[in-house]
Amino acid sequence: MDYKNKVAYITGGTHGIGFGVAQVLLSHGMRVAISGRKLETAQEAAKKLSSDDSKVLGISSDVTNFEDEQKAVEQIIEKFGQLDVVLANAGVGHFAPIYEMEVDKWKQMIETNLTGCFHTLKASFEALKKSEGYYMTLASLAGTNFFANGAGYNASKFGVVGFTQAAMLDLRQHNIKVSTIMPGSVKSEFNNHEPSDKDAWKIQPEDIGKLVWDLLQMHPRTLPSKIEVRPTRPDLKK
Repeated sequence: MDYKNKVAYITGGTHGIGFGVAQVLLSHGMRVAISGRKLETAQEAAKKLSSDDSKVLGISSDVTNFEDEQKAVEQIIEKFGQLDVVLANAGVGHFAPIYEMEVDKWKQMIETNLTGCFHTLKASFEALKKSEGYYMTLASLAGTNFFANGAGYNASKFGVVGFTQAAMLDLRQHNIKVSTIMPGSVKSEFNNHEPSDKDAWKIQPEDIGKLVWDLLQMHPRTLPSKIEVRPTRPDLKK
């Protein structure tokens, strides 16, 4: 599959996994739009990705707002003329025993992690239908493995996995491929973490980017619909 000059949209692409995926796709000749809640942050990240503004676009969008995602897709089509790949990557995490979980934090996780995936897909469906494109979600191993203090995060990511698998059955009728990627520990700024050399044992953002690229290279007849990926040696963190 030749993806040179194809267009990808990555939500939450200003840092971490989303930024790493954008770097890999750009290195293979794709054009990339990234979004964040603040326009200035998105534009600064786009400049870091490439000095060629014909290849990148920084967009302001809050995925909890459907109208924001509609406008984001409109901007992408206006600039690039098409949309071929969408990665719903934006996410937040708050961790506490369920009896201590604050209501607003619960709602933020569900609205961002789960409803955001729906908003992004709903907004991009017609463009992906036209291009016979690819929709991906960034879920988590927390979408299949529950843990203490993770009820809200587990609920959102279990939901993402279920949503994406059901959407796959709907969208393949329109020649749109759909996959969900479920990473374990990744080196990123997630949950206010400050990445350092101590994170060398973790999956790196560019590893997820390579995985996304590998999915794009699969023959159209074949669909890896759910991919679990883990650090090879998590004991190295000790």
